[in-house]
Amino acid sequence: MLLLISPINTEEALEAIEGGADIVDVKNPKEGSLGASFPWIIKSVREMTPKDMLVSATLGDVPYKPGTVSLAAMGALVSGADYIKVGLYGTSNYDEALEVMENVVRTVRENSSDAVVVASGYADAHRVGAISPMEIPKVAADAGADLAMLDTAVKDGKTLFDFMDMDDLQKFVNEIHDYGLKSALAGSVKKDQLKPLYDINCDVVGVRGAACVGGDRNTGKIHRSAVTELKNMISGFK
Repeated sequence: MLLLISPINTEEALEAIEGGADIVDVKNPKEGSLGASFPWIIKSVREMTPKDMLVSATLGDVPYKPGTVSLAAMGALVSGADYIKVGLYGTSNYDEALEVMENVVRTVRENSSDAVVVASGYADAHRVGAISPMEIPKVAADAGADLAMLDTAVKDGKTLFDFMDMDDLQKFVNEIHDYGLKSALAGSVKKDQLKPLYDINCDVVGVRGAACVGGDRNTGKIHRSAVTELKNMISGFK
């Protein structure tokens, strides 16, 4: 299970790198759960990140505007992102989500053979009117994406596990794997919640708060010691 850490600037990115993260995920919490950062920050993080370490960029909690989102994908790609992550926030059903993702996939594929396209839904989608989380695997597969992810849309202290039980999460991961894709799970995931995700064969776990001093994603800052602790925990799972 790969450890994805979400810094908001180059200082935090360095902490994630030195702490041993597998994926450095550039985001901007001021603009939402999967808030988009700026091209120059993505570029700077890619330049400072070792070649064998992946850099991810969120396109934002995106609206149902396929052209706008496709342009954002192009921006993340030319800024150096290896993972292009789309938060399907403004898409209320399968057809809308598929249209957005198909156009993002086309944009990325026409310009890169290596970049990974991520369709991200929300475990608490009902709170914001977004597409059901259980439809995300099919959207990702039908659009030709590489990875399907779940996060939480509203950051109010509730975690992924407040909205989906282990049976739901196992079903989500199994369906993604049945399509031949990878899975990622996030949403205010705590240290003691890593093992259950590992046990259901989740491929990537996304973390910010648990890697911050004080454990708060908004007021805390990512520290390498916290990242290393999380990485060592995962490495020790059997």
